[in-house]
Amino acid sequence: MHPTLLRTTVLVTAVLAMFAVGCAKKGATPPTPPPAGNTTTAPTNPNPGNTGGTTTNPTTPGSQQGTATVTDLRTIYFAVDSYSIDGTAQADLDANAKLLRANSNLRVTVEGHCDERGTVEYNLALGQKRADAVRDYLLGAGVSAAQIATLTRGKEFPAVDGHDESAWAKNRRAEFK
Repeated sequence: MHPTLLRTTVLVTAVLAMFAVGCAKKGATPPTPPPAGNTTTAPTNPNPGNTGGTTTNPTTPGSQQGTATVTDLRTIYFAVDSYSIDGTAQADLDANAKLLRANSNLRVTVEGHCDERGTVEYNLALGQKRADAVRDYLLGAGVSAAQIATLTRGKEFPAVDGHDESAWAKNRRAEFK
């Protein structure tokens, strides 16, 4: 075999092998969808008493005046590799739903975010599932579909820079914009 052809064959084989290994490293299996309805559960909020910095007041600002803004809505946090709505998230979403129902002119985009672990593709899909889960919960709570859009951000816009569980917990979220 000619040396140039041999080198080319070895190079192509090496590239294909690296591609195959890279593709095989997809990470965890995507989570299974939650059962129908709004009774899904997951681990608790990683920041008890802190709802993402948007509001910690138990009363929802603007809920009775019809003057609420998107900053009055609470951030929703998720467990690792999950898009299930836990008890703390349900309470926060109930408050958000009350505010949105009282302010029917308020339009929001639910942005699903992930921590830095996992592939870009996996995190984009998981971020969309998180945004959709929040939207579905709000729709079930009586919020108009015309008020809610969804968007995935994957791991591209972390709330907190860091490479530990504390930072990751704050980055696994759905924010209202």
